[in-house]
Amino acid sequence: MNLARLFAVVRKELRQLSRDRLTFAMIVGIPTLQLLLFGFAINLDVRHLPAAVLDEANTWRSRELVAELASSQVLELDRHLAVPQQVEALMRRGEIAAAVVIPRDFDRRLERGGEPAWQVVVDGADQSVQAAARQLAAFPLGALDYGGPAQRPGTRASGTVEIVNLYNPERRAPVNTVPGLIGVILTMTMVIFTAMAIVRERERGNMEMLIATPLSSAELTLGKVLPYIGIGLVQVTLILVLGLVVFGVPVRGSLLAVYGASLAYIGATLALGILISTIAKTQFQAMQMAFFLFLPQILLSGFMFPYDGMPRPAQWLSEVFPLTHFLRLIRGVMLRGAGLGELWPSLAALAVFVTVVLAIAVARFRKRLD
Repeated sequence: MNLARLFAVVRKELRQLSRDRLTFAMIVGIPTLQLLLFGFAINLDVRHLPAAVLDEANTWRSRELVAELASSQVLELDRHLAVPQQVEALMRRGEIAAAVVIPRDFDRRLERGGEPAWQVVVDGADQSVQAAARQLAAFPLGALDYGGPAQRPGTRASGTVEIVNLYNPERRAPVNTVPGLIGVILTMTMVIFTAMAIVRERERGNMEMLIATPLSSAELTLGKVLPYIGIGLVQVTLILVLGLVVFGVPVRGSLLAVYGASLAYIGATLALGILISTIAKTQFQAMQMAFFLFLPQILLSGFMFPYDGMPRPAQWLSEVFPLTHFLRLIRGVMLRGAGLGELWPSLAALAVFVTVVLAIAVARFRKRLD
């Protein structure tokens, strides 16, 4: 072992890394990104869930109960409903994640005891919402301490509240994870495949031949994208079949709506991959950039950690990522039986993302062709 030769190789590698700006940025950027995400954005305590109140009793005790629930900051009780049918309609559209339902005989139930006095209806399609409901069941409520002999100081909500899980009454984890996995798998495969498509042509020397053809930038870009749309739809079909056969995950909405939402998301991921391919110079750099964009999407989209538990700046950032909107779409269609018309804000957000990112990618690619 010759130390001089060994250190010469080490110096050579360090110089090569210093010249590769993208790799050097990854060395610093990935640990910084992970530290900021896990330390600042990721919060397992669910807070500020969009919720509604259906107070059929409308007594001083029921109003005090609503006030104390609002003070817990677990629910944002911004909506006051008039009829029970509004609860499921708003939840199906994804406008609320939970609803507090107080029956007309609320005071009598409290005084008599032995039965639930009120309900929390939660969207069982989201595990974080189920966790928030369990927090409420353990929250001490002073409004419940003023009753008959059955109510004593220190009474907890767990003895008087009934948790109703819509769309996932059995609380099975695969029902929550399988629809989200469609987005995660498409993100990994579509972005990486497309990001490496143009870079591979450049590395193999095929780009010069493509430049010599009468193809326009838009034609060449779309021609690279269209084959992967079919691949993405095949992957969606595979996940749906395996999810139904192996895990028993239902598709309550229309299959046409499922494929429509998936098609919109596939377009978003392919546009992102094309944009990466116009920036990266090598396939390795394309892989690095794809991973760098993949990590925050997984962490901030609501797939792994509660979206509503994140601080506002992190939520604003997550709204930029297409996976956030796709999770709302696919869970709404598959688990809640909603139509694409009811989930149009998420669909519109994906359409805007595809238009903007693909336009930037075509513009950058035209400059490279010139």
